[in-house]
This record gives sequence, C-alpha cells and structure tokens, in this order.
Amino acid sequence: MRTIDFSPLYRSVVGFDRLADLLDAATTETANGYPPYNIERTAENAYRIEIAVAGFKPEDLNIEVKENLLTVQGRKVANDDAKRYLHRGLAERNFERRFQLADYVVVTDAKLADGLLSISLKRELPEALKPRRIEIGVAQPQVTAAKDTLIEGEKAA
Repeated sequence: MRTIDFSPLYRSVVGFDRLADLLDAATTETANGYPPYNIERTAENAYRIEIAVAGFKPEDLNIEVKENLLTVQGRKVANDDAKRYLHRGLAERNFERRFQLADYVVVTDAKLADGLLSISLKRELPEALKPRRIEIGVAQPQVTAAKDTLIEGEKAA
C-alpha cells in the first residue's frame, strides 16, 4: 500500500511532468539510512547539508552536481590487511546519496572536518527573475499637438 499511482496526474496536467516525476521518485526511493545527514537552512537563500562520513578521507569522497541533482559518493578501498576485529561497529561501506536541488540552487563550498562533510548551497536567482520596482511617470498633456493639427488643417482649407 506504499505505492501511489500518479498516472491520473499525468493525464490531467501539462508542463508539470517534472514535478510528477519528483513525487514518483520520492515515493519509490528506498529507505537507506546510511550515511545519516542533516539539512539546515542557514539564511534566507542559503542551506547546508551535513553528512556523517567518519573514516572517509577527502580522496574517498566525490561530490557531483548534474542539472538539479547533487550526488555524494563515498568509495573506500578494502583495507583488511592484518587487522583482526573482535567487534566491527563502524560502517565503512561504500555509499551514494542523492539530493534533488531546486532551480537556481548552486553548491558554493564543501568541507570535511571531524567526520562531517558539510556542503554549502545557495539560491542565486538571475537578475531577470528578481523582483524590481517600476517607476511610474507622469504623462504630459497632449493639448499642443491637437492645436498644431487644427492650425495645419485650417491652412490647407
């Protein structure tokens, strides 16, 4: 009962197919909880994603943005040389986390500190989309132009 059929939505809307695809992907996404992460709003148009990546080095991590999809991958090289674990509770497995970004959201920075990967994001609206104030001018009366036309008409007669 966890699946939702969006086919009626596809038949009744035009131009919202991307939104329907996002809803469909969100409902069918597997509930993989590794690695845990936080999404924080740091300002009106700024966000931060923090991902717990304990044990990963910067060279083990890959961050990629393609269109509106942010993908974070962690790939660990197998390192079971001569270690004999009595208990292995630290998850050092490979992972891939995807985040759907809104339009005009760009990645500005990424830092790794204390086992947390922090990715800073910012919404940058183009100038054409930002609200702007339109000045209202005062129209000049058109009386003089009408008199000139009337005088020219009288001259012709």
